[in-house]
Amino acid sequence: MKLSVVIVNYNVKYFLEQCLHSVEAAIKNIDAEVFVVDNNSVDGSIEMVAEKFSWVKLIANKSNTGFSKANNQAINDAKGEYILLLNPDTIVELDTFTRSLEFMDSHPDAGGLGIKMVDGSGKFLPESKRGLPTPKVAFYKIFGFSALFPKSKIFGQYHLGYLNNEETHVVDVLSGAYMMLRRQALEKTGLLDETFFMYGEDIDLSYRITKSGYNNYYYPGARIIHYKGESTKKSSINYVFVFYNAMVIFAKKHFSQKNARIVSFLIHIAIYLRAGISVIYRLLKSVLLPLADAAVLYAGSLLIVDYWESNVTYTIGGHYPTLFLFGLLPAYVIIWLFSVLVAGGYDKPLNLRKIFTGIFAGTVVILVFYALLPSTFRFSRAIIMLSGMWGLLSMTGIRLLLHFAGFKNYRLGYNENRRFAIIGNSEESERVADLLRKSLTNTGFIGLVSMSEKTEKTNGTIGVISNIRDIISIYKIDEVLFCARDIPANQIIDTMTQLSDLEVEFKIAPPESLSIIGSNSISTTGDLYVIEINSINRRNNMRNKRLFDMGSAMLLLPFSPVLMWIMRNPGGFVVNIFRVLSGWRTWVGYGQLPTNSTSLPPIRKGVLNPKDALKINNIDQDTAVRLSMLYARDYRLSSDINIFLKAFRHLGRKV
Repeated sequence: MKLSVVIVNYNVKYFLEQCLHSVEAAIKNIDAEVFVVDNNSVDGSIEMVAEKFSWVKLIANKSNTGFSKANNQAINDAKGEYILLLNPDTIVELDTFTRSLEFMDSHPDAGGLGIKMVDGSGKFLPESKRGLPTPKVAFYKIFGFSALFPKSKIFGQYHLGYLNNEETHVVDVLSGAYMMLRRQALEKTGLLDETFFMYGEDIDLSYRITKSGYNNYYYPGARIIHYKGESTKKSSINYVFVFYNAMVIFAKKHFSQKNARIVSFLIHIAIYLRAGISVIYRLLKSVLLPLADAAVLYAGSLLIVDYWESNVTYTIGGHYPTLFLFGLLPAYVIIWLFSVLVAGGYDKPLNLRKIFTGIFAGTVVILVFYALLPSTFRFSRAIIMLSGMWGLLSMTGIRLLLHFAGFKNYRLGYNENRRFAIIGNSEESERVADLLRKSLTNTGFIGLVSMSEKTEKTNGTIGVISNIRDIISIYKIDEVLFCARDIPANQIIDTMTQLSDLEVEFKIAPPESLSIIGSNSISTTGDLYVIEINSINRRNNMRNKRLFDMGSAMLLLPFSPVLMWIMRNPGGFVVNIFRVLSGWRTWVGYGQLPTNSTSLPPIRKGVLNPKDALKINNIDQDTAVRLSMLYARDYRLSSDINIFLKAFRHLGRKV
C-alpha cells in the first residue's frame, strides 16, 4: 500500500466531514487507506463517519488520549509506505497527495514532508515551515521579536520568514497539520512521543527525523486549506501553559542540561507574562464597553445634577446631599447598565434598538424604585428622566463612534442581512441557498454564480465565476460560498487568493451536508452555518433564560408553602426551586430525547418541556423531538414563560 492517512478528531464533526470529502476525492487513484481516530467526541462525529464514510477505518477511543497517542494507534495498524498525519480542520486539493508522493519518491533523503498551507481566506500560513526552537530562537519567539521582524535571518528563524514561500527548502520542523512521513524513517526514529499531550510532538518528531540522517522538506507544489482551529484559543491561559510547557519538555529531552535550563527559565517567565497579559486582555475586552458606558453616563448625570441644582432646585443656594451624588445616582447607573445587558445591548453584533429597550426598561424600574423610597430620598424625577435620555444618547454615540472607527468587534448589525454569492452548479447552489435561508434568521441578498458561461441563467443567477470580482463589487457581496461538490479545492484556494484584497469572507459547503464551513477559524461558532440554528445557545438567550429561572424561582420560594398545595407533586416543587436556583436544572428543557440525538445544543435538564405547552398526553417520540428542535432553533424567552404558565401545576415534576 502506498499511503496511510491518519486523522485525529475531537469534537469537530462538520470540519471532519468536509476534510473526508476532500480526502476521498484525493485518494481516488492512489492505493491508500484512511484512519480516523476519535478521542471521545460528544458531537456525533463517530456516528457521522460511520454513516457517511463507511470506507474509513474508525478507531473510537473512550477517552481523550491526546494527539500523539491517538496518531500512534493508527500508525501501528497502518500498512502504507508513507504515513500522512492530517488535521481534521483541513481541505486537500485533488492532487495534493499525488504531488506529495511524487516528491517523496524522487527525494529518498526526505524523511518528512510539509507543504504550503493557507487559511480559509487564501493567505499563507507561516507555520508551513519552521526552524528548531533553540534557546536563541525560543527567546525571539517568546518575547515577540520574531513577530516584529518576520523576514529577518536573525529574529525570523522560528517561521523561517526569510525563506521564499514559493520555493522548496530543507527545514527543521514540519507542521502536524500535514506531515507526510516515510515509514523507513519512522522505523528508525520511533513514533510520536506520547509525553506530549498536545503541541510540541511535531517539533520533537521532526528533530528526531533529522537526527536519524533524513531531511525534512517544505514543498510549495502541493497545498491545503488549514482553518487553524485549536480547541484552545491562542489568547487563552490554557493554550499558553500547554504550548510553552511542551517547549520545556522538548528542551529537556534534546538540549544540554545548561541549554534546557535556559529555555525552561525563559519559558516560565514567558508563561507568567503571557498568562497575565491574557487575563488582562480578556478582562478589558469584556468590560471595556460597559466601563466606558458607566463613566460617560455617570459623568453626564453629574453635569445634569449640577445644572438642575443651580437653576431649578437650589437657585438661592444649597446642594444635593452626598448620598444622592455618590449613592443613589451610581445605583441608577448600575440599573441602566444591567437593563441594557439583559436587553442584549452588549451582544455582538451591536444593536441600537437594544440600547433603547434597555434604557427605557431601566428608567421604568428606577421610577418605580423611586416611588417606593421615603420622601427624604426622592430628590428629582426630572434628573432621572434627563439622565436616562443622556444614557441613550451617550451609549448610541459610543457605538456609532466605534462602528465608524472600523473596530470589527463593534460593528453595528454586522451579521444581519448579509449579502451572499453562491458559486456552483444550479442544483447544488439552490440547495446551499435553501440551507442558508433555514439556518439564518435574517438572510439578505442571495445571488447564484454559475461555473460555466454556457449555463442557462435561472432565477437568482447573477453571473459566472470568471466575473466574480465585478459581481462582488456591483452586488456589494459580504460572503462568497463555494459548493465543494462542483468546485475542486485548488480552484477554491486560487479564487480566495485572487480576492484576498477585497473585504469579503469565504465559506465552503460540503456535498450532501447540512453545514457550511467558515473561512477563518474552527474555534468560533460564528464561522459555521448549520441547519439547526442553535438559537438557544446564543449568549443573550442563555443569559435571559438563566435570569428568568433565577427570578421566577426567587419569586416562588417565599410563596412555596401556599403554592405547593396546588402542585401535582408538592415535595418535588420545593426541591425543584432549589435545583433551579443552584443551576442544576432549568424550568424548561428539551424533554426525553433519543440516546443517539446530537443535533441539539446542550442545555440544563428541564422540569418542563415544549410538549407541556400543548397539554396533550399522547405525543409520539418523533413529534416530541421535533418540538424540542423547534424550541431550540427559534428560542424566545416568551416560549419559556408560555410553557411555565401553561404547565404551572407540574413544576414539582420529578426529573
